[in-house]
Amino acid sequence: MKFAAVDIGSNAVRLLLARVIEEGDGAFIKKEVLVRMPLRLGDDAFRSGSISIEKRARLMETMLGFKHLIAAYEPLDFAAYATSAMREARNAPEVVTGIADAAGISVEIIDGAREAEVVVANHVEQRLNPRRKYLYVDVGGGSTEVSLIVHGRMIESASFAVGTVRLLRERPTDRALSSLKTWVRERRKEHGSMTAIGSGGNINTIFKLARVRQGRPLTTRQVRAIHKDLSSRSLEERIVDLGLRPDRADVIVHASRLYLAVMKWGKIDRIHVPEVGLADGIVHLLYERHRARRST
Repeated sequence: MKFAAVDIGSNAVRLLLARVIEEGDGAFIKKEVLVRMPLRLGDDAFRSGSISIEKRARLMETMLGFKHLIAAYEPLDFAAYATSAMREARNAPEVVTGIADAAGISVEIIDGAREAEVVVANHVEQRLNPRRKYLYVDVGGGSTEVSLIVHGRMIESASFAVGTVRLLRERPTDRALSSLKTWVRERRKEHGSMTAIGSGGNINTIFKLARVRQGRPLTTRQVRAIHKDLSSRSLEERIVDLGLRPDRADVIVHASRLYLAVMKWGKIDRIHVPEVGLADGIVHLLYERHRARRST
């Protein structure tokens, strides 16, 4: 079964074409195509409160391209979600209407709570120790989502307006950062020891730089070492020597700092990195919806 997911984020816009393969009582996702366009809508939304004409034009061209790729892939279903940048853009409804008219793609702008739910829909914790408590952490361009999983069930989640693109533009985030710190510390105090699960492009990049064997978690020491190395390099060195994309190279230091902060506040010494993100969660939700329809 084939599905398609579009993630319109603050730093990039992604299209995931994926096949869900059922095995016995379970199923797993096989990623077949991932297209990433570095539009950085957050540059506009967080600075001026709207998406510029130039960025809108690039977004429309991107969505037109995605339309043709989706049609060629012939998925059973697809969905497109937009997150932090579009949440804050005054002209987001106009942009969404333009995408629907030009590309025939209906975009849903989801709030932070829904974004956290979609990330958790990947259910990575089910493949780990079910007796542990897990803190899902997704550091994006415009926001950071955290969710607490206890005995395989999501207890609560929250979204905070702290993201790498915001920090790159030096937008004041002291209040949001303080709220995130308080939230994580209170969950640690109430629920005790937690293990982190990181999702999204930033932690995936950190994981690859650490060269940890697939399936093994990153330790706090390893994340700190990567952060120290990244901080010591210029932007050009991160691009040339480490092979990072320009739009990742300039935000990755902020991302590693945020992950370290969350791990410190939660007294967490390990973070699992399954290399999934919002788009993967969308595919999971589409599959679950298809399976529910099939059983009726």
